[in-house]
Amino acid sequence: MATRRSTQDVYILGGYQTDFARNWSKESKHVVALMREATLGALEQTRVEPAEIEVAHVGNFAGELYCMQGHLGAFVVDIDPAFRGLPTARHEAACASGSIAALAAEAEIEAGRYDVALVLGVEQMKTVDSKRGGDFLGTAAWYEKEAKGVEFPFPKLFGKLGDEYDRRYGLKDEHLARISAINYENAKLNPNAQTRSWFMSYDHACSTGQYNAKIGGRIKLTDCSQVTDGAAAIILASAEFAERWAKRMGVALDRIPKVLGWGHRTAPIEFSAKTAQSHGMQYVLPHTRKAITDAYERAGLSGPEQLSAIETHDCFTTSEYMAIDHFGLTAPGESWKAVEQGVIEIGGKCPINPSGGLIGAGHPVGATGTRQLLDAALQVSGQAGDYQVDGAKRVATLNIGGSGTTSVVHIVGTA
Repeated sequence: MATRRSTQDVYILGGYQTDFARNWSKESKHVVALMREATLGALEQTRVEPAEIEVAHVGNFAGELYCMQGHLGAFVVDIDPAFRGLPTARHEAACASGSIAALAAEAEIEAGRYDVALVLGVEQMKTVDSKRGGDFLGTAAWYEKEAKGVEFPFPKLFGKLGDEYDRRYGLKDEHLARISAINYENAKLNPNAQTRSWFMSYDHACSTGQYNAKIGGRIKLTDCSQVTDGAAAIILASAEFAERWAKRMGVALDRIPKVLGWGHRTAPIEFSAKTAQSHGMQYVLPHTRKAITDAYERAGLSGPEQLSAIETHDCFTTSEYMAIDHFGLTAPGESWKAVEQGVIEIGGKCPINPSGGLIGAGHPVGATGTRQLLDAALQVSGQAGDYQVDGAKRVATLNIGGSGTTSVVHIVGTA
């Protein structure tokens, strides 16, 4: 399969993230309220007029389950009178829904169909108890085979990812605990992070017991991302519009973040089929590795040494452990070296999840991909506040749907 470069630059003018610590059900607010706040916030932050938006793409995983509401793209047109008649679409790829929505918007801009697009990711998850919510999340796997009748299926599936690493290369739980502790530490610097005021420590992450129970194989509570209500919106633009916008805002065009490269690959939905396909290979999830190398190639990068940071899909500590070697920060199976050497910490050679990631910042499933892109744009434009990576020029994102099924990678940077 050929890896083609984009023919048109796509710029990220900015965006907005809701506070991921909020419980919108307790506020008696419908999912459209999250969509409204994120959209209006993105317009205010970028000073883009509602009438300038030409198309909207919404990423959402399971509105029909959590909120008994589908057709979410239609709600966008009610957010501002200027949106009436706006072409919209809703995209679903489990936890990668937000990135798929972004890819659709990018493709339309590259094709010259539109100059300005709103990309909105949203999920309201605190509408049900944890057991029922875990069952809903199970539909991102092969439900009949992997999730039906299984309590909390996804911790067990990503526990199997850790088991596969252990079989091939060896894996110490202390390295997973350090990944968790780093993400919680980073989240304390992020004013929108769900866990910013929570207690967590490396010792706690290493412990097992009443306050850190095992919930799926080797996966403990501190290894898990959060159940989160949240939305994130970004505004994408063509080079032509971005140039006009830069003059309006008094900024140089080459300082506006843009999509340098992307990768998108899909593996079999069943986890055992993934590991069977990768038998004898160096990488446990070769489709994820290919999405990463596709993005490197499209961005004209030789590898991770040209990245300033990574926002990755740490739905569980095992998925971040996987991302370390799949991005090439270490040789396959040696992710532990980057953990021990401080490579992935803020101040390290390639910080991972300076925002706190899904474990620390939160994981509103359909919004995660857009939130990652927003954080990447904030980093390369020097606007990430207390969790800013010094001198950030290029930031990669990895957004995963299912048990490593859909992998979407973006590389964001400035010219």
